[in-house]
Amino acid sequence: MEARATQKNAKISVRKARIVVDLVRGRNVVEALDLLRFTRKSGAPLVSRLIDSAVASAKEKDANVDLDSLYVKLAYADKAPNRFMRRWRPRAMGRATRIAKGVSHVTVVLGTEE
Repeated sequence: MEARATQKNAKISVRKARIVVDLVRGRNVVEALDLLRFTRKSGAPLVSRLIDSAVASAKEKDANVDLDSLYVKLAYADKAPNRFMRRWRPRAMGRATRIAKGVSHVTVVLGTEE
């Protein structure tokens, strides 16, 4: 059984999100949530909420699912289209460019250990 949770257009750069996602991939859900609770990275609360959401989705799919057997089967962060702020950065010869901030799509898939 698989349960999936996705966060679209998360306001975190892909590079920062991938660091946290790599920490929890392949781990047990309880172990991953404990690890994220004490991780001092900006993506840790985001991934923690995603795992909680995927656990709730697994409970919704099958009420008899064993939560101790759930593990993070797949976890990845992809680049989303950049969001441009309404601010400008001065450039050479009197020009200006928009300030772009990183945005990403983060997905977590939980599976059961057989």
